Amino acid sequence: MRTWAVIMAMVTVFAAQPPVMAATLPVAYSGVLALTHATLHPDTAPAGANDWGCRPAGAHPRPVVLLHGTVENMTVNWFTLSPLLRNQGYCVFAVNFGQEDRPRLGLPGSSRPGGTAPVDRSAGELAVFVDRVLAATGAGEVDLVGHSQGGMMPRHYLRFLGGAGKVGALVGLAPPNHGTTVLGLSRLPGVPELLTAVAGQAVRDQLAGSPFLRRLNAGGDTVPGVRYTVVASRLDEVVTPYTSAFLSGPDVTNIVVQDHCPLDTSEHLALSYDANALHFVTNALDPAHATPVTCRPTLPVNGG
Repeated sequence: MRTWAVIMAMVTVFAAQPPVMAATLPVAYSGVLALTHATLHPDTAPAGANDWGCRPAGAHPRPVVLLHGTVENMTVNWFTLSPLLRNQGYCVFAVNFGQEDRPRLGLPGSSRPGGTAPVDRSAGELAVFVDRVLAATGAGEVDLVGHSQGGMMPRHYLRFLGGAGKVGALVGLAPPNHGTTVLGLSRLPGVPELLTAVAGQAVRDQLAGSPFLRRLNAGGDTVPGVRYTVVASRLDEVVTPYTSAFLSGPDVTNIVVQDHCPLDTSEHLALSYDANALHFVTNALDPAHATPVTCRPTLPVNGG
């Protein structure tokens, strides 16, 4: 009896203790480290992502779904932002979408490059993934953060696949919302066909004037009930002109990083690892608690 009493007393004491918080994850603002990590650890979720037992806390009731860019993947693209958001108390999820069973150009981090399939097909994959996240977490909505194609593709989901009622905010890092000329190269004969051959139909869908983009943008850029934020770089060499990233409509905020941080030299790839740009992202996810961005110099490709 005495032993049983001791056990019960121990249970009572431990039950009264506050839950132990998860250890703080390291956050590195470096595209070079991200590429190195992705090379060494392919086909893995970024740190802090895809804990299917995570339940959103009161401060952050919407899980965040991270969406990579064309020929990228979740491992390399969200090396920095995923642990950053997890440390701030978000439930974070990431997915590789738009993969094809054929040779494609791609960055390290996945056995198959992501974001090469037709963009509308990828939007269908997003719809399935969001439903899975909502079912697992019990949340009513998610927020979406995407880089490049990952910031534009969800707009198809919102407009045509019933996503508007399941999403609170869409934050895009250098999304090609109105298409890219790829520094004017897309206007040269044969170039669109070449880009499509090496990187998939998704590239063709993102070129300025494509049938996909004409349909997507017909009737306006936004849908009611969703907050939109675009974070762009004046030095973007992939989405050109960089202003094609901008959206028009209610509940839209367009940000050019260099307007706030003149020494920021991040271009298209580096925005995912840029402390200045990612501060704008976290402010967009929680505007009620937004804080001033303390600018720091950054480098092309690497961020910082």
